[in-house]
Amino acid sequence: MPAQRILVVDDEANIRRIVVSYLQRDGYEVNEAVDGDKALDAFSRFAPDLVVLDVMMPGIDGIEVLRRIRRLSDVPVIMLTARAEETDELIGLSVGADDYVTKPFSAKALVARVKAVLRRAATVPTASGGDENVFSIGGLTVDIGRHEVVRDGEPIALTALEFELLAALVGAPGRVFSRRQLLERVWGWDYVGDERVVDVHIRKLRRALGDDASHPRFIETVRGVGYRAVDRP
Repeated sequence: MPAQRILVVDDEANIRRIVVSYLQRDGYEVNEAVDGDKALDAFSRFAPDLVVLDVMMPGIDGIEVLRRIRRLSDVPVIMLTARAEETDELIGLSVGADDYVTKPFSAKALVARVKAVLRRAATVPTASGGDENVFSIGGLTVDIGRHEVVRDGEPIALTALEFELLAALVGAPGRVFSRRQLLERVWGWDYVGDERVVDVHIRKLRRALGDDASHPRFIETVRGVGYRAVDRP
């Protein structure tokens, strides 16, 4: 089986060197870029399975690079941020990152996050084997085994992460899940990042489903607690 490919984008040579070294040690094929322009060129040529992308870079910054990647691909992207304020900005923009890591960070921890994101993206459900893995709420049908979502008779395309998040909620309609509980179920029990990443992906999921947070058909916000799937047919 060919090695999975990782593109590492950061203008700091020392950070690139350490991250690349750790990823190669774990068997990944790694390419690197020093700025946004070179990142986009490398993305086209290298076709990575995951991108580690710094926010602040000369020329085209990481946010714009991510926007351009998202026009072409749903490849997982982990953003590197130098300050908590940058993470706040990314979460506010909801530009499509799968995870966020704040500098300074442990290279081992970053590699663990890379593995977790790739594992989640590669998850392929098995055949359902029965109706127990098919859930219906408010005109939405979710078939866990077939990895299919249908809203009012029309199929809905979701990313792997969005589907896993929806599956966690519809599997227990009416139950309120905290952000931490959703992180453990979808991102993995060892996730140590910002819990607000859940809010970002809930917004993306609602957008894909055509759901309105103020008058939800499918996903309700329970203020101060978390989220739940609407418990009505």
